[in-house]
Amino acid sequence: MKSTNLFATWRNDVPASLVVFLVAVPLCLGISLASGAPPFAGLIAGVIGGIVVGSASGSHLGVSGPAAGLAVIVASAIGQLGLPAFLLAVVLAGVLQVVLGFLRAGVIAYYFPNSVIKGCSAALASSSS
Repeated sequence: MKSTNLFATWRNDVPASLVVFLVAVPLCLGISLASGAPPFAGLIAGVIGGIVVGSASGSHLGVSGPAAGLAVIVASAIGQLGLPAFLLAVVLAGVLQVVLGFLRAGVIAYYFPNSVIKGCSAALASSSS
């Protein structure tokens, strides 16, 4: 794999980062409010998610962000568990995902039928629109 200078594309990266920031911040705030979480929690989630996904993916292109379709599920979980227990569960799930990523456990996805993945994606897309 050839090594590239990280600063060679800064003229394109800075405006792209600004656009992503301007789209992501209101989205994170809105979804945190819709979920019943404090707005600051949405900002923290967006910043941490953007940094972790951006640095760990190893991809030149990537899309990540909050899923509006999950706002109802998050609101229900916060209502049942309370915010501190919910945040602990989210942090533990994130740690588990990072560990599974380092173990290269993503190959498990090859065992899921393509129709199941397309169906879940279609359901999420229709629920967030």
